[in-house]
Amino acid sequence: MSYAARRRGNKLKKGVQFTVMVVGASGTGRTTFVNTLCESEVLTHKISDNADTAHVEEGIRIKPVTVELEEDGVRIALTIVDTPGFGDNIDNEFAFQEIVGYLERQYDDILAEESRIKRNRRFRDNRVHALLYFIAPTGHALREMDIELMRRLSPRVNVIPVIGKADSFTPSELKGFKKRVMEDIQHYSIPIYNFPYDIEEDDPDTVEDNSELRALLPFAIIGSEDEVELDGQLVRARIYPWGVVEVDNPKHSDFTKLRSALLNTHLTELKSLTDDVLYETYRTEKLSRNVNADTQDSSILPEELATQSVRLKEEQLRKEEEKLREIELKVQREINEKRQELLAKEESLRNLESRLAAQGSQADF
Repeated sequence: MSYAARRRGNKLKKGVQFTVMVVGASGTGRTTFVNTLCESEVLTHKISDNADTAHVEEGIRIKPVTVELEEDGVRIALTIVDTPGFGDNIDNEFAFQEIVGYLERQYDDILAEESRIKRNRRFRDNRVHALLYFIAPTGHALREMDIELMRRLSPRVNVIPVIGKADSFTPSELKGFKKRVMEDIQHYSIPIYNFPYDIEEDDPDTVEDNSELRALLPFAIIGSEDEVELDGQLVRARIYPWGVVEVDNPKHSDFTKLRSALLNTHLTELKSLTDDVLYETYRTEKLSRNVNADTQDSSILPEELATQSVRLKEEQLRKEEEKLREIELKVQREINEKRQELLAKEESLRNLESRLAAQGSQADF
């Protein structure tokens, strides 16, 4: 069964942690989007009052901040990881390394915690579950920086491309730009998160929902921290001489679809993919590198190599056993449900037989 199908069965009741990283050059709308998403001023806008220092390249800084939200009755501890300074330099190699390094350090923390004999109950999982990459609204196609960053990050995080400040385009210009961006992503084989589904295994609703979301890629985003009155109601919007653009109007922006996917419909799936696929891939690579390095080191005793191999196998067995237990519990629940249904039907039949017997006795009388 695909992750999309499993998502349908996972109902979130307790509070959950969810982490989103936002990456994009200055002026692409990252800050406004985050504040619109959280409906509060989570990030502050960069203001350069001094003309003498406005051109200075400060370099990338990674800044996580956590806010409490509620979505459909579910409390979400949402961590936003901002990356101010990205794309501001001529050479962005250092920025690439900083972002990849941050993602991998969160995996290293999990790996270290899993290796502890006694787990830390207060340990916080800071892995990034989704990365929104803000594409500058140039109207042309992906830049070399866009392609390189998404290719480097996609093995470590679920990359979702978005177009910031989408109200820079006319509807026809936006449609053409989206098409060129997706053609570039396909041409360069960039494995973005494209709302996967399986026509044979997933239910029709999942296929329809994910097909609709996939068709919107890259999401065209318009953000606004201001409210205006339209038809007697306050709405988040941007006012222009030619009209009003509403943030939550699906005809104007993909914001509501993206917000729902992140904080509701696809939250569990994004977390599962991070844990079961991205982290497991990184973990396997890291442990394999360690084993290979240890093999080449003649100072390590054979007993130590054997111990490392045993630990690796034990960890793999533990994961498999957990999955088997989940399957067994699911099967047991289904058996119990079927048993209850049969008992209910048997009771109904007995009642029906009693009524028929009573009616027959009255007829004979």
